[in-house]
Amino acid sequence: MADDSSDPLISGYHRFRANHWPAARAEYEALAAGQTPHTLIVACSDSRADPALIFDAAPGQLFVVRNVANLVPPYEPDGQLHGVSAALEFGVKVLNVRRIVVMGHAHCGGVAAMRYGAPDTVQDFVAPWIAQGTPVVRRIAETCELESCEQATEEAVVRLSLDNLRTFPWIAGREADGRLELTGLHFGIAEGMLRKLTSAPRFEPLS
Repeated sequence: MADDSSDPLISGYHRFRANHWPAARAEYEALAAGQTPHTLIVACSDSRADPALIFDAAPGQLFVVRNVANLVPPYEPDGQLHGVSAALEFGVKVLNVRRIVVMGHAHCGGVAAMRYGAPDTVQDFVAPWIAQGTPVVRRIAETCELESCEQATEEAVVRLSLDNLRTFPWIAGREADGRLELTGLHFGIAEGMLRKLTSAPRFEPLS
């Protein structure tokens, strides 16, 4: 039998079975019948900004959509492949989530690539994907102070994704009648702190 002791995934699974599963077994058995998450989160794929960990969420509470730079494309029902839009449709129309959160984060490589250009090694998929945020990011970068530009551009992408969410009629309608709340957040990796987009509108530390 192969020795899996050095495999971090297998080791993690063994810890899950030994430390977590016994106490959570009944919860998982109940979840086998279905899920009723209260929040849909659009987050970056970055390994340093895990929504379930940041929000200390239990299984079944969050419906999470992750991609490069936490982008939401605009509503475009053209019969083509739209992974983010499909997840939004399922979360809103089937799961009836009560809130959609767009969470950006500090030191986002995807946003940096919007500002400076994607590396030559990721031109097939990453470059066209991040192109949807490039105009907004570069416009912000033209006017922001150097020391605050990284965060300002990351916040701009969160705003862009929120704006694009409102192009989906079944999201805008639910927000208008109070059935759905849209929230923008930015996670500071080094500080472990969330900042929320307020009505000001600016991002302020979440109290």
